[in-house]
Amino acid sequence: MIDNQSIENLKQRLDIVDVVGSYLELKKNGANFKCICPFHNDSNPSLVISPSKQIYHCFSCQAGGDAIKFVMEYEKLNYPEAIEKLATMYNFSLTYTNENHVTHNSKLMQNLTMFFRQNLDKNNQAKAYITQRGIKESIMEKFELGFAGSSFETLNFLKNYNHSIDEAKEYGVADYSQNGSGQAYCRFVDRVMFPIRSKNGMIVGFGGRTISNHPAKYINSPQTKYFNKSRLLYGYYFAKDSIFKNKKIIITEGYLDVVMLHQAGFDNAVATLGTALTEEHLPLIAKLEPEVILAYDGDDAGINAALKASMLLSRHSFKGGVILFGGGLDPADMVKNNQIDKLTKLFSQAQPFVEFAIERIVKKYDLNDPIEKEKALHEGTQYLQSIPLAQQESYRGVLSGALNLPQNLIKLKRNQTHRDKRESFEDFLELTIIKTILHKPTLIDTLLDTIDIVMFKTHHTEFKLLLENKLDDARLRRIMLWDDIKIYEENDLFSAMITFLIRFYSEKLHHIKHDKLLNYKEKQFHIRSIQEKIFKLKKGELVAYEEDN
Repeated sequence: MIDNQSIENLKQRLDIVDVVGSYLELKKNGANFKCICPFHNDSNPSLVISPSKQIYHCFSCQAGGDAIKFVMEYEKLNYPEAIEKLATMYNFSLTYTNENHVTHNSKLMQNLTMFFRQNLDKNNQAKAYITQRGIKESIMEKFELGFAGSSFETLNFLKNYNHSIDEAKEYGVADYSQNGSGQAYCRFVDRVMFPIRSKNGMIVGFGGRTISNHPAKYINSPQTKYFNKSRLLYGYYFAKDSIFKNKKIIITEGYLDVVMLHQAGFDNAVATLGTALTEEHLPLIAKLEPEVILAYDGDDAGINAALKASMLLSRHSFKGGVILFGGGLDPADMVKNNQIDKLTKLFSQAQPFVEFAIERIVKKYDLNDPIEKEKALHEGTQYLQSIPLAQQESYRGVLSGALNLPQNLIKLKRNQTHRDKRESFEDFLELTIIKTILHKPTLIDTLLDTIDIVMFKTHHTEFKLLLENKLDDARLRRIMLWDDIKIYEENDLFSAMITFLIRFYSEKLHHIKHDKLLNYKEKQFHIRSIQEKIFKLKKGELVAYEEDN
């Protein structure tokens, strides 16, 4: 078991904005942050993250909690697994009550990296491949390139360093055969190895390039709780300082492109890990606020990947553009051929995302065919409507020009959203009072002297939850993070309570006047009592609540 004090120490380091921001793209929204909620099919940002309260809450699906709860829900982990995941993210060493527990501090991955590096020096075929690709010794050391030989050699190394197969399986470097024998094997055999680091520099997986004509040219570590290729960028750890300084990132398709670009001085280069650029990559990119240059191959696969990435990035207002490499060359080849100046020029001439996307969308159709042209118009218009409003009008002419159509035929519908209206002023007062007490609980005694739960019409349940101190309830989180609702200072709360009480007693007075079950004497008594309360309230005096009223 993980030691409780160790968990508490980790909690002190956690920051909800940093944790959620490592998975999702956040945008500042007043004192809080907002983003698309990953827990339901969200189209408008409805997840709010509060730095002051260290909680998140979705106003649509009601998901919410603290940083640990977020990792549990997002990663589908249990509590101990989420704690270990966060410890890895924060480079924090947990302690365990069971001394025999193997702590997940990536010692296994460090040892394997060392082993693979040593193997590279012993394998002539692997060294020949490295030399043939033009990789220099210094850059090999920087990226810690290595070589995985036979499965037997790697398994024997793990045994000698007291790493169990189960531990190696947890990191995705070994597994048991599924043919019934249950025999252990290593995933990487006869491959040049590229250690893959997290943004904090910890080795969380490997990429391997075959040198034995294996059908799978490249393979990556499988998905583990430490390795998710959709949230990692190869070389990011080494590139992030340059990206932050120069506000530019080059995204390529392969490990060798990154290695060689860094060798040539383009140390802001990274690569996706055998997968297309996805929504999950965006928080990692957006954190450093760079211009994004997509450097992809000019074949059909590269063009399609560039189109999808361009549409994704433009929807999220990223600046940048696309460069396609043709003639069978890629960035790695150009560095090897000493075409550094040409690369520099190419990177300065990237085609903007929206222009590239429109051009490629239109090229998919035969514009000489009216039906095909109509399809191109429809797809192009749909795409334009997906990008920010400020850009839609600017690029309308680009689409009409590409289609050779009058601009007035490019009709962009405005997708307007409206915040739900408050049902009444009383509703607003109830929410304001509840939110103020949530943020300033010391004022609760002042409130309870004069206001009773029966006075809450719309938010009776929420006020009851507040009194029961059930602060983790989704309904209270929603109010706590609702930007439209103010938090009153004590004097303002006093005024709001008076207004709230006047409205309550005025409504009660109206009901009593029209109550046919009360006799004249009872009715007059209650009317005088309520009128006296309203008179005092209008003078600025709070009055105690009496249950029989």
